[in-house]
Amino acid sequence: MLFVSCHDLDLTPHDRETDTDYWNKPESASYMINKCYQGMNNADEVLYSDAMTDNAYTKVSNSHNQAIGNGTFSTADNYVRTVWDYRYAGIHQCNQLLNNLDRIPGLSDELRNRYKGEATFIRAYHYFELYSKFGDIPFFTTVISIDESRTIARTAKSEVVNSLLSELSDIIDNNYLPTSYDAQDIGRITHWAAMGLKARMLMFEGGTRFDEVIPITNKIITEGGFALHGDYEELFNIQHENNSEVLLDVQYKPVDREHQVQYHFLPPSLGGYSQLSPLQELVDDYLTLDGYAIAEAPTASYDPGHPFSNRDPRLAATIVYTGNSYTLADGSDHVVDSRKGVAPDGFEFSSDASATGYYIKKYWDNTYRSNLMSGLNIILMRYADILLMHAEALAERGQLDATEWNRTIRPLRSRAGFTEARALEFPTGGDLKEIVRRERRSELALEGLRHKDIIRWRIAEEVLNGWSHGLYTGDAVGTDNGYVRIENRKFDSTKHYLWPIPQNERDLNSNLTQNSQW
Repeated sequence: MLFVSCHDLDLTPHDRETDTDYWNKPESASYMINKCYQGMNNADEVLYSDAMTDNAYTKVSNSHNQAIGNGTFSTADNYVRTVWDYRYAGIHQCNQLLNNLDRIPGLSDELRNRYKGEATFIRAYHYFELYSKFGDIPFFTTVISIDESRTIARTAKSEVVNSLLSELSDIIDNNYLPTSYDAQDIGRITHWAAMGLKARMLMFEGGTRFDEVIPITNKIITEGGFALHGDYEELFNIQHENNSEVLLDVQYKPVDREHQVQYHFLPPSLGGYSQLSPLQELVDDYLTLDGYAIAEAPTASYDPGHPFSNRDPRLAATIVYTGNSYTLADGSDHVVDSRKGVAPDGFEFSSDASATGYYIKKYWDNTYRSNLMSGLNIILMRYADILLMHAEALAERGQLDATEWNRTIRPLRSRAGFTEARALEFPTGGDLKEIVRRERRSELALEGLRHKDIIRWRIAEEVLNGWSHGLYTGDAVGTDNGYVRIENRKFDSTKHYLWPIPQNERDLNSNLTQNSQW
């Protein structure tokens, strides 16, 4: 008995794995980084983001983010709270790995650095989503306790931005991330994606930071080895996933990991509920084939009686209107008729039909399984965005010339299908900044980027006030000049550029201050 009592007590529980045991296995790092990837983003969040903008509308008021788009959200808004919780849960996962990475045995320096780079990127991605919406936020890079989470104050946005940019610079400059992966690891974060995220964060800050964007985007263009995919519509098909244009996407896989976002936007004739629909304001922003905005186009270029003729081909590849179609798996075309009252897809025919008379075509997967389950990847960052950021940064600094136009905007329009010189050549008149902004909207519509754009451009009060519209019916009642009124929106520039800190979080933590006017 005396001999046994000389030994230390074994306090390790035998009915569950301890924190010490967990991080003592090399496979724990792989498991945790994969878990971090799963929480980075998802199909619903990407597509519904445009419902907070002048691009789209969601007709279901108790789900997703309709209140953000129409300006009725509050400190108790469920979606605002969900974004806060979701992003901080992702940050917690990244911190768990980063705080324990050096304890994990059996990892090569190369692999350990790669995991650090991936987790640092994903954590920065989450923080970017938070500070771009809430401004000053609680900021921490270690695992904090519940007690600490109830006392931590908000950190100034500028400090958060500088810290995240420094972390991204560290993993970029030290080459923690590979420039590419083999087939087994396809879809993981690369050196170029880290540079792309850094450029996005700098673009959001604007001002003199445009000067920092230009060398980053220029390096991706000249050294990254990316190229525009040959066909704009096919870029979003499952048959062309992981193509030469993709820098980063959410990886899905048929059967193993799927989403059902198609149910949310397809017409009833294809089994959809179409609760997410494009707006007329987006349709109207696409140019004519000879490069005119429709409000300025001569009658030879644009005929209001045939509004979809002679238009930017990206319109037909992104939005389904009457006469446009979805290509089915057998190669046949499923033509849609969305005219008012026409069965089954027509405006106002049923509650399943589009609330605007338009349907989404981008991200249509004709290989879907039962119940519209899809394994189609959702793109988060692509080469076209790099070209557009480069062109915009140059335009903002007064440096966009014919040479840079031909490296950026012209290739995008050529790939889209423009052939007229007026659309392809460097503009001799007009506001270059506005031209690039319009190009960005047309190229990246419904890819989850418009909301950050209208916020950083400070134009939200211009595009989110008053009625949003659907298709032209010609009716005298319930329309503006014949275009259906969809939703009367409000954007208060004194408060809506920042979301409110969720009230339930402030109830738990008295050190959390509130944004102005909330």
